[in-house]
Amino acid sequence: METMMPLTIVPVPGLGAEDVLVGPDGRVWTGTVDGAVIAVTPDGRSSERVVETGGRPLGLEWLPDGRLLVCDARRGLLAVDVHGTGAIEELVTHVDGAAMVFTNNAAVAADGTIWFSDSSRHWGVEVWKSELIEHTRSGRLLRRAVDGSVTTVLDGLAFANGVALLPDESAVLVAETALQRIRRVELSGGLPVADHVVGSEGSGVVPPAEQLFVTGLPGYPDNISRGSDGLIWSAIASPPDPVLGMLQKAPQRVRDLALRLPDAVKPTPKRTVRFTAHDSAGSLVHDLSSDATSWHMATGVREQDGRVWLGSLVEPAIAHIDLSR
Repeated sequence: METMMPLTIVPVPGLGAEDVLVGPDGRVWTGTVDGAVIAVTPDGRSSERVVETGGRPLGLEWLPDGRLLVCDARRGLLAVDVHGTGAIEELVTHVDGAAMVFTNNAAVAADGTIWFSDSSRHWGVEVWKSELIEHTRSGRLLRRAVDGSVTTVLDGLAFANGVALLPDESAVLVAETALQRIRRVELSGGLPVADHVVGSEGSGVVPPAEQLFVTGLPGYPDNISRGSDGLIWSAIASPPDPVLGMLQKAPQRVRDLALRLPDAVKPTPKRTVRFTAHDSAGSLVHDLSSDATSWHMATGVREQDGRVWLGSLVEPAIAHIDLSR
């Protein structure tokens, strides 16, 4: 059952604080549309623009060496020294010889392996509505090994978005925003488990043992993350849009016409604040919401010690709720 919770809003010096990440010192990190990476004090009273990526930072994670992993929608996968020089290393900018168009979210394994999403091969973050309307299903779940090699784990995803690992790293999860679901890929030894063994005459492409983790979410999932409570938290950016659902099933010529419409009349996210949490088996534990009058469109979510931090693609603020309340 959906439960309403009081929401605390924390302004940040920038628009579109899309994701949230809590650091070892309690500071909360986010990235804004102007390319800034911002750190907010635990009490929310002050913030600092630590570095600028020159792109559009979305998903944030910590790397084992203490650097900040930034999924920059325009630049790719970056490692940023936010505690020292501010140096930025480009970890992944191209896959199979082609530049990534929409790097979105990631999860980092204990050994440093990075699992990350590229939402679309056709549409970038500035025109994310177009990806949902055209429904290209060109999103991917990718894996960067510790040696720097990159492989495609899942392809053909409908707006690949949030990524998370189960607490025991036995599976990696990826949200398919357009289909209101989260997919699961079983892992063994840090590698996807094969559905079958390819023989000497096979194609050499071994599909991973993937399945659905959660279906029928109460809206479009954006970023997902594993909380300190071991649960998988999902930001629900908007409730389902019937018009968008019809467009996704319409002939290509109809979708092409919709793409040419002014942005103001394209399907638009409804004002809402909602997020869910599931256990490792995919069972619902929390379905929480809050008043969306002053802050809305939760796209990032991070539970830390009973407090759930939220980011928004459109707001100049992050927010949080306390589970104890």
